[in-house]
Amino acid sequence: MTSTLPPVPASLAGRVVAPDDARYERLRHGYVHRGAPAAVLLPEDAGQTAEALRYARSLGSVVSVRSGGHGISGRSTNDGGAVVDVSRLDEVRVLDRARRRIRVGAGARWGRVAQVLGVHGLAVSSGDTGDVGVGGLVTAGGMGWLARLRGLTVDHVTAVELVLADGRFVRTDAEREPDLFWAVRGAGGNFGVVTAVEVEAYETGDVVFANLVFDAGDAAALIEAWGAALEAAPRELTSFLTFMPGGGPGRPQLAHVAAVYAGSAEHGAAERALTPLLGIGPPVQQRAVLAPYPALVPVSGVAHHGQQQLSVTRSGLLDHLTPGAARAVAAGLASGQVLMVQFRSVGGAVNDVDPSATAYAHRTQNFALMSATVPELESGLDAHWARLAPHLNGMYLSFDTRRTPQVLAQAFPEPALSRLRALKERYDPENVFDRNFPLK
Repeated sequence: MTSTLPPVPASLAGRVVAPDDARYERLRHGYVHRGAPAAVLLPEDAGQTAEALRYARSLGSVVSVRSGGHGISGRSTNDGGAVVDVSRLDEVRVLDRARRRIRVGAGARWGRVAQVLGVHGLAVSSGDTGDVGVGGLVTAGGMGWLARLRGLTVDHVTAVELVLADGRFVRTDAEREPDLFWAVRGAGGNFGVVTAVEVEAYETGDVVFANLVFDAGDAAALIEAWGAALEAAPRELTSFLTFMPGGGPGRPQLAHVAAVYAGSAEHGAAERALTPLLGIGPPVQQRAVLAPYPALVPVSGVAHHGQQQLSVTRSGLLDHLTPGAARAVAAGLASGQVLMVQFRSVGGAVNDVDPSATAYAHRTQNFALMSATVPELESGLDAHWARLAPHLNGMYLSFDTRRTPQVLAQAFPEPALSRLRALKERYDPENVFDRNFPLK
């Protein structure tokens, strides 16, 4: 392919990657979705980010923003448009150890954040893999290994720096443009290109990580038992429950339970918290280790080329894992149309936050659910999701590949949605940032 791009501004020399550039193949795709953008722009500071956005807009096509990490929704690349990739804005700095204040570039990956903070005995809960980019997660929510104990990642953000649609650089916090600060914590992808955030970290030493495997022949019973165990557990325990295909005829379907206990080091405390999980189903494997938090979120640094084939995803939130909800999910697994299911426990500290405090307004639910499949089975997944819908209460936008108005209302329940739309008119009236659940 050859480049037909207009002249590149001097400030972006060497930072605009066209299809005829040797770097293009490494930058064009996401983790799940393949892309063929007309250009990928690689700014190295906030000023260059503003220039990159202006240049991207001058191309007259779609503008995607990428923080450089492991996205699922597919919105960080496109075909024929421009991608503003801020992966080079990756500085991680402890500003004030005593007050636990840190500053993180939007292009950093959370595994590296964990490594830097771990030296200081600090952490920020940020997801279940270190390859997730800071910018995408910190503007959407952030359901990590410490969610029940510490809340969402957005609950600890104290300031956000971003470039708006008109090219202005803004630093927003509780005192400066507080409406924008509210909006970017949950719907940030709709308002600008985030370049850095300041976060209040928390003291975190070693944690206990348990990896349990169960025979999932009775998936409904296992789901219900896991949910009951988590609702009864101390908030120091956070857990994920994942179902994957059995692996062929004659091999059982397995359920993987990962759990982190980040509470008291008192003898027996972790064991008491984890023991109820051991009885949720027929065990196949049980293992628990004491580990530093950064070990839970390593960074692989693998280049993205659309390698994850389960590229169609659906997301939902549940107040409780009732028998009806558990049976509905189990039926989807049995159908052969749903190839992966993962539950994440939330509740606890997540629900301590006032629903109106951030644009992420879901503060009553105890569980998040994501289901995934391959594109050729999407209709089957949707049929399953329609049957599951009565049990759901909202959704988490980063885990869903749909972009319909109905899904938008589930992501941002009123009055949050109306407030976001009013702010969209103020900060992005031309709808430049329309890839992340278009608000208009």
